[in-house]
Amino acid sequence: MVTSKILHHQELCDHRSMSEVSGVVDETLGKRPLDGQDTLKYRVFASTWNVGGNIPSDDLNLEDWLDTRANTYDIYVLGFQEIVPLNAINVLGPSKRCASTKWNSLIGKTLNRKKTQDGAQLHHTTTNSSAIESFTQQGCFRCIRSKQMVGIFASVWVRSNLRPYIHHLNVSCVGSGIMGYLGNKGSVSVRFLLHETSFCIVCCHLASGGKQGDVLLRNFDAADILARTKFHGDGKKKLPKKILDHDQVVLLGDLNYRISLEEAETRALVKAKNWSTLLENDQLVSEFLTGRLFEGFQEGPVTFSPTYKYQPNSDQYYWCFEAARGEKKRAPAWCDRILWRGKDLKQIQYETCDYKLSDHRPVRAVFYAKCEIRGDADPIGGFIR
Repeated sequence: MVTSKILHHQELCDHRSMSEVSGVVDETLGKRPLDGQDTLKYRVFASTWNVGGNIPSDDLNLEDWLDTRANTYDIYVLGFQEIVPLNAINVLGPSKRCASTKWNSLIGKTLNRKKTQDGAQLHHTTTNSSAIESFTQQGCFRCIRSKQMVGIFASVWVRSNLRPYIHHLNVSCVGSGIMGYLGNKGSVSVRFLLHETSFCIVCCHLASGGKQGDVLLRNFDAADILARTKFHGDGKKKLPKKILDHDQVVLLGDLNYRISLEEAETRALVKAKNWSTLLENDQLVSEFLTGRLFEGFQEGPVTFSPTYKYQPNSDQYYWCFEAARGEKKRAPAWCDRILWRGKDLKQIQYETCDYKLSDHRPVRAVFYAKCEIRGDADPIGGFIR
C-alpha cells in the first residue's frame, strides 16, 4: 500500500522537473555505481531581501516568494539585510537572534508545508509509522547553516536526502561599516562542498548613499569583502580558503549601486519604464564594463522595475509621497542584485517578487548547478547530466 501510494504520488509529479520528482522517490531506489567521474545537476533557488528592520508577522505567507506552489528546488540560498533596525543599540550591542529565528521558522514551515500535508494524507491509509516517517522526511528541507551579523542574515536550506553529501560547512563574517569594521555593513559568507564541488554564498550589504563618490565606497566594501573573507581548512583536505577559490559562487544582497543620472531624469525614465536607458547609467553595470570590480562574475538580464525605494505597503515609489520635513526623496535604483561565478553554474531565471513589507522588493534567481561526484556516489537528489 505504501509503495503504491508513493508511486501514485510520483505519477502526479510527472509534469515537474526531474530534480523535483527525485525528491519523492524512495531513497533505496535509483542507487547504482558510476564509472569514474560524473556529474549531477541541481536546481538552486537564490534570493536577497532587505526587509527594512521589520519583524515578520506569524501569518506572513512566503509561498509566492519561495515559489513553492508551482516549483520546488534542491537548494535554497536566502540572504537578508536589515533584519533588525540599524540603530546604535543593534550595531554596538549583542546581536538579537529573535528576528533571524522568526524568519527561519517561517521559511522552514513554508518549504515543508506540502510534504507535511502529503504525510498527513498517507497517515490515513496506513498504520506503518516507520513508512509514514520515511515518506514525510523524504524530500523535506533542512537548514544546514544560518548566520546573523547585526542586520545581515544568511540561511541555506537543502533537501534532507542531500545532507549526507554536504561537508566542510564553514562561515566567515566581514564587517565593513562604521570605522570600517562594524557589522552594520559587510557580509556573511557560507561555504560548503556538495559531493566534490565547492560552493560559496556571499550575502552583502554595501555602503549606501546617492552622492557623487559613494560608488567608490561601495567598490571598497566589495573589494574588502573579497579580500578579508577567509575559511579555515581541516588539515586533511585541500579546501578553498577565499571566496574566488570556490568552484561556484553566488554573491547577493543590497549592493546599493544607484543610477548616475539627475534624480528628476531618473524618475521620468522610471515613469516611462525605460529600463535600457537607466541600465546604461547603472553604477554596477558600469563597474562590470570597466572591469574595475567583480572580475569573473556575471549578472542575468535585468528586466524588472528598480527594487528601491518604495513606500512600505505600497506599489508606489517613495518620491510619489509627501516626505517628512528634511527627508530626501531618493530616486529609484536597482540596489538589490544577484551575481554569480563558475563555469558549471547557469542562471535560468532572474526577477523581482511583489512583497511590500519594506522599502525594497526581494529579488530572486534560479540556477542549474552541476556538481562533480565520485564513482561510488548516490545519484538520488539530482539528475544525471
